[in-house]
Amino acid sequence: MAARPVRVLVVDDSALIRQLMTELLAADPGIEVVGSAADPYIARDKIKRLDPDVLTLDVEMPRMDGLTFLRNLMRLRPMPVVMVSTLTEQGAQVTLDALALGAVDVVAKPRLDVVRGLTEYAGLLAEKVKHAARARVRALSEAPAQPVPAAAPIAYRTTHRLLAIGASTGGTEAIRTVLAAMPADAPATLVVQHIPGAFSGAFAERLDRHSRMTVVHVEQDQPLLPGHAYVAPGGRHLRVHRSGARWHCRLGDDEPVRRHRPSVDVLFESLAEHAGANAAAALLTGMGDDGARGLLALRRAGAFTLAQDEASSVVWGMPGAAVTLGAAQEVAPLAQIAARLLAAGE
Repeated sequence: MAARPVRVLVVDDSALIRQLMTELLAADPGIEVVGSAADPYIARDKIKRLDPDVLTLDVEMPRMDGLTFLRNLMRLRPMPVVMVSTLTEQGAQVTLDALALGAVDVVAKPRLDVVRGLTEYAGLLAEKVKHAARARVRALSEAPAQPVPAAAPIAYRTTHRLLAIGASTGGTEAIRTVLAAMPADAPATLVVQHIPGAFSGAFAERLDRHSRMTVVHVEQDQPLLPGHAYVAPGGRHLRVHRSGARWHCRLGDDEPVRRHRPSVDVLFESLAEHAGANAAAALLTGMGDDGARGLLALRRAGAFTLAQDEASSVVWGMPGAAVTLGAAQEVAPLAQIAARLLAAGE
């Protein structure tokens, strides 16, 4: 028996965007658009009446802003939400707030020529909606407590070891949780999160506010230092290379790998080649399988490899693929990822 199509409610104050998104999503046989709403009050009534599986939600809404509506929704009737956000600095901050409140994923809405821009993203939009339908969504009041950062330093003083983290759907909060548990002098840590280029700088800034480490948005040929975490810019691959006694970041504009740039596989394979047993890596929540083959390459090179467990993942696609390949030496809940990565370097 064929699976039931994912039932979607489109919420946007623009009649043009509602019509366009409805047409784009309805073109996918795995999706049924059950309705649309121009503001959160209409959306609230339609959610009760139509019982959709997934909501697409604009950030900027009349009568009640998207974040307030999302906060109420995740507290009273948690469900998968894909945010549709403009590619602006303010849009980035609000989108990250939405992901912190429990939104599953985000689709960037272009500022100019929205019709053509969204049409080009039609496949990605449909894919994210279908994956969101399978995501684990918690009520806001049931969100796991934030970890307390490790109090004692662990005395890493060299660039001898490197840590790496890769994630996609659900990853912005998962990465924040891991870095918040790291001590100030943890080994240099490289981060790849699938996120639009306009949002990655704001993501790095947010991580820096919640971490004892210094978190930076990677620049070309930046040296890797203990106590620092390095976030790959959206739209650019991140690799490492060694120059003398130091590690450096190298950014690339080569073709996407498994449809992603930055790709977790690219980072992990780079570490496998140049760092080998001096590295430890964790693959966190995310749809698809990016990072699984790279994690396997790391394990074969002697690195410590770790995958987030299914119960704590929003989407167990990437870590699940790594487990299936035999790439992960250990599988652990999110709350234990930081400790296991640090223990690997002792």
